[in-house]
Amino acid sequence: MATAILMPKLGLTMTEGTIEEWKKKEGDEVKKGEILFSVATDKLTNDIEAEEDGILLKILVKDGEDAPCKEVIGWLGAAGESIPEAAPAAEKAEAPAEAAAPKAEEKAPAAGTVLVIGAGPGGYVAAIRAAQLGAKVTLFEKAEVGGTCLNRGCIPTKAMLHTSEIYARATGSADIGIVGNDVSVDWEKVQAYRASVVEKLTSGVKALCKANKIKVVAGEARFTGPKTVVTNGETYTADRIIIAAGSYPIIPGIPGVKGNKACIDSTACLSLDHIPESLVVIGAGVVGLELGTVYSRYGAKVTVVEKMPGILPGMDSELTGMLLAKLRKDGLDILTSAEVKSVEETEKGALVKVGTEDGEKEFEAEKVLICVGRGADSAALGLEAAGIKADKGFIQVDDRLETNVPGVYAIGDVTGKMMYAHAAIAMGEIAAENAMGLCRTFDTASSPSCAYIGPEIAGVGFTEDKAKELGLDYKVGKFPTSANGRSLAVGETDGLVKVLVGSKYGEILGVHMLASGATEIIEEAALAIKLEATADEIIGTIHCHPTVSEALSECVMAAEGRAIHIPNKKK
Repeated sequence: MATAILMPKLGLTMTEGTIEEWKKKEGDEVKKGEILFSVATDKLTNDIEAEEDGILLKILVKDGEDAPCKEVIGWLGAAGESIPEAAPAAEKAEAPAEAAAPKAEEKAPAAGTVLVIGAGPGGYVAAIRAAQLGAKVTLFEKAEVGGTCLNRGCIPTKAMLHTSEIYARATGSADIGIVGNDVSVDWEKVQAYRASVVEKLTSGVKALCKANKIKVVAGEARFTGPKTVVTNGETYTADRIIIAAGSYPIIPGIPGVKGNKACIDSTACLSLDHIPESLVVIGAGVVGLELGTVYSRYGAKVTVVEKMPGILPGMDSELTGMLLAKLRKDGLDILTSAEVKSVEETEKGALVKVGTEDGEKEFEAEKVLICVGRGADSAALGLEAAGIKADKGFIQVDDRLETNVPGVYAIGDVTGKMMYAHAAIAMGEIAAENAMGLCRTFDTASSPSCAYIGPEIAGVGFTEDKAKELGLDYKVGKFPTSANGRSLAVGETDGLVKVLVGSKYGEILGVHMLASGATEIIEEAALAIKLEATADEIIGTIHCHPTVSEALSECVMAAEGRAIHIPNKKK
């Protein structure tokens, strides 16, 4: 039976390809391993080898023509062998992919008015980009310019992580000859530093809005129609609207939590007036572990309770398992597969009762940090008046970030697509450009996830668990930070860099890092996935020495069986 020749999927983001040139003509003999044709995408051109011997019986997609990945583009078989009259439906793709983004039209952007609801990272970026493209922009913010990220989330948390890391290094470096006998914490100055970082950044955002002639309105915006909102009793209309309302911390219905003075959310945890002696954290996600790490470094007894079997859901389970062991070694008491049953207010704080696999346990804590997730902050938007569809509060959008109402877009946490500030920023640019007449799509495949704990953890593309679930044919390369010169020099040797490489074409399917500075390196992997790079291209890229980034190149080399600084596994 003749063998179908398929348009290959050469990268995680590839959805279609163009036949640049067939190297053989119909009727030609083909040998396994010979170059059969070359395929081009908007990012690269690859030569494709024949997978078996035979005669090129039929070419269905000619030079210069396009075809979706996995579509039949030709037939290979024995001389005179019959082929199906019509090509069968394209085989199931190795991995789901979003529709290919149409190229942005090369035309002047549409003029007009744009309203942006929410001045967080996604909102203010959308406002600035729309203004750059010629729109008259009004930006609404019900709290502080900068949103959760700059005021109550990413930025102040990183400031606290930084100060706590300095303290931990100053008091824990005797083994390398740095003895800090008289190191102490001035908590008032620690908090003042956090506040100063927030003030500098939010002031900068306000200045940027002013420079781009954006009208900033303090107040809560509510829809009264598809293109109309009301704020502070005043009605505003616009040609396009971008919703960037953000999210809020969910408070679970655990008995004893509501109204308990000892129970705090992440916002309150950042501005405590002293370091608590003990802290129970409910939830081992990014926020819970970052803040738990901060207070553990400062000497608080920290207990983390997580309902799931592991920490950081959605990240590579091998790396999160290693991180779990590291955090426990550093002094955090982390319970997984455990559920908080109740929280009782006590004279010293709270008594937390936890159901575990070993029975019920009790923990006394001065403070209880609730970090079980975030919900879409859309309840007060009046979405029904505009006819905007939402699911459990999360606004439904297409890959262009447009809602079911034409000309109304939604970005960031309020969509539930990817609840990271960097994703919201990217969405903000994309939505603004689409609102102004261009055409771009948001691609989650090349958007990384991360947590700034110690060591940092970051990932992009498929995790190994997901690759197994999808039945992908892949190779794994791993490189421990204990074999990396820079990691050894700075004493960060408890990590691992891991890559998933497609077995057939060598495309990068996923990269995951547990290493010092992982959040500064993962972008190289994200770019590789976005550009549909192969293992050879990563290996051929020269990395500075000594750097942690060398571990990325080494783990890709390990996937190909050619690692230099660790023994290669026998096949």
